[in-house]
Amino acid sequence: MYYVISILILVISILLILTVLVQNSKGGGLAANFASPTPAMGVRRTADFLEKSTWTLAIAILALSLAATMFMHVGGGEEDSAIKGQIENAQDPGAIPFNE
Repeated sequence: MYYVISILILVISILLILTVLVQNSKGGGLAANFASPTPAMGVRRTADFLEKSTWTLAIAILALSLAATMFMHVGGGEEDSAIKGQIENAQDPGAIPFNE
């Protein structure tokens, strides 16, 4: 499940990058190129849509990141890592006899 969430985060991140690049900045941006003299949607509605989609995608990344973190911590119950097993089975250095 963690891998599915990671792929979703990657796809949403790419969509967020594209959405931010299309937005109308002070210099015009790519959104100005799509405006026609008689726009069907209008420049203001396009800007509203892009702003709402930016916030939606950002919130989705936040939620998926939290879900991925939860699955990383909860999902490791049965299958412990090899490093954790070595740490638990390590001998105490103070208990090793020292021959002089």
